[in-house]
Amino acid sequence: MPVRSLTSFVLRWPERAFVLERLEQWAAEERKRHPRLNALGCFRSYARGDAGVGSELDLVAIVAGSEVPFERRALEWDLSGLPLPAEILVYTEQGWQDLRTGEGRFAHMIKTETVWLQEPAER
Repeated sequence: MPVRSLTSFVLRWPERAFVLERLEQWAAEERKRHPRLNALGCFRSYARGDAGVGSELDLVAIVAGSEVPFERRALEWDLSGLPLPAEILVYTEQGWQDLRTGEGRFAHMIKTETVWLQEPAER
């Protein structure tokens, strides 16, 4: 007869509704810190609703402009207030337009599955 072990554990990961609620709160604070923020959204597993144990939160931000190179812009954002590990891609308006008009797989994914908390002026 199977017996449950008292040393076993269950892995739990934050549910989508909780994560999106906390993301909204975080975004409100980030808007104050980043006045050039024009749009903010999440994509991949939490946007699709298929996140599981180990999923991270993938974010995309669109800013009016930046002198900082693309690969360093994420360092200006404090992601520690989010309820799970997160990554952010920060595009300028011009960079976003270039991506949006692209034909690649990543461009298609970003265009079709992003859940916007603050939508860009033109999608």
